Amino acid sequence: MDFRTNRLHLLLCGLLGFGLLGAHGVRADDAPTPASSWPMLLAAQYTYILQYQSALRAPYSGPLSLDPSANSQPTNTLGIYSGWAPLSWAQLYLDVEKFMGAGVSSAVGLAGLTNGDVVREGASGVKKEFYIARLYARFMLPLGDAVSSVARAQDQFPGTEASTRLELKIGRVALPDDFDENRYADSPRTQFLNWSLWANSAWDYAADTRGYTDGVVIGYISPRWSLKYGFFKMPIEANMQTLESALNLAHGQNLELTLSPWSTGTIVRLLAYLNTARMGVYDDALAIAAADNAVPNIVADDREGRHKHGFGLNAEQPLADDGDTGLFMRLGWNDGKTETFAFTEVDRVASLGAQIAGRRWHQPDSRLGVALVSEALSGPHRDYLAAGGCGFLLCDGRLNYGHEQILEAYYRIERVWPERPALHWQLSPDFQYIVNPGYNRDRGPVRFWALRLHLEY
Repeated sequence: MDFRTNRLHLLLCGLLGFGLLGAHGVRADDAPTPASSWPMLLAAQYTYILQYQSALRAPYSGPLSLDPSANSQPTNTLGIYSGWAPLSWAQLYLDVEKFMGAGVSSAVGLAGLTNGDVVREGASGVKKEFYIARLYARFMLPLGDAVSSVARAQDQFPGTEASTRLELKIGRVALPDDFDENRYADSPRTQFLNWSLWANSAWDYAADTRGYTDGVVIGYISPRWSLKYGFFKMPIEANMQTLESALNLAHGQNLELTLSPWSTGTIVRLLAYLNTARMGVYDDALAIAAADNAVPNIVADDREGRHKHGFGLNAEQPLADDGDTGLFMRLGWNDGKTETFAFTEVDRVASLGAQIAGRRWHQPDSRLGVALVSEALSGPHRDYLAAGGCGFLLCDGRLNYGHEQILEAYYRIERVWPERPALHWQLSPDFQYIVNPGYNRDRGPVRFWALRLHLEY
């Protein structure tokens, strides 16, 4: 843990101590969430994924191509999630995780990587050790008497919370916890495995290599609509573990409006983001390479203060079984002028899928999920890859461009230990079929089979 992380910990403790000493007239019983005298273990999980990749047609390969030969890899993740609520309106969360294993083909060669539990090692050489995933404070200001029940879960105290409230989160967080959520496609540990299905892959959200960052989220939450704004640290370079501490040089901003006024249970989320960082520009890298008669290198063109902006649309539609059967979709777009920096190499994406509850075949806790994805690149991004340029996930050395297209289906079996109902396990076979891997018509198609075991408290 470096000095900057220690400073963050001290800041969080100070903020919480300030709240304890001076609540500005807010009584502990003004908000519905019960206080906890001691820290609590809220959740724990272990996920094992064994994935197999088929061989694929590949007349040529580059430094970051999908391996043309068949290969398989296991991954393991372990997480312990704790919290403390000294006041009904103030909570502190600490999550510790460990990742082990590797993705098939070293988790490169695809825009839609096939195992969402994979931590890219990339240039940052991330160690496989226990690390602090989240450490943040959450403050709530109720704006009415109505309350909603909430169950114990990861980063969630059991009890009730004000249905309409203001919220503030500050600390080490993961952006998908607060933005681009979707009931049917939100977690690779329990739902779809592909990166382009558990998140909007055109959303190049601020994160280190493991997927976390430091920042603040403020929001207005109500049953009919909500609005959230977040400001976060960016990595010092693309796909790097170290975050830039000078916020004037690099930061990510996110704004999301959630609409849920319909009696049908429909939820629509509208997302906009703007990243500022030390980025390269694809057209500039191509121009420099042409002048020097060389292969373009986007990193060599990095300059401070460059921007990437984008938008996302996310919708979920419950159909039956108390909402456990339903449809979802996502659309995403970014300008595609500057290099992909933190998530994955996608500039346009459209996904559509469904989850079906097992009640229809007398397995009420089981789920069947099926989804399709189509991903595309901007003109400058595809020209850069065609000229032999490398991103941090894609580099075939050349490119016969086509949309990367993905089909994924999984079936999840869930059981609860009768003696310990808080403990349950899930077993999920998964299949993925990808056409034009890495946007290259000259390579593929390729198939992936996986078996996922998930244990949860």
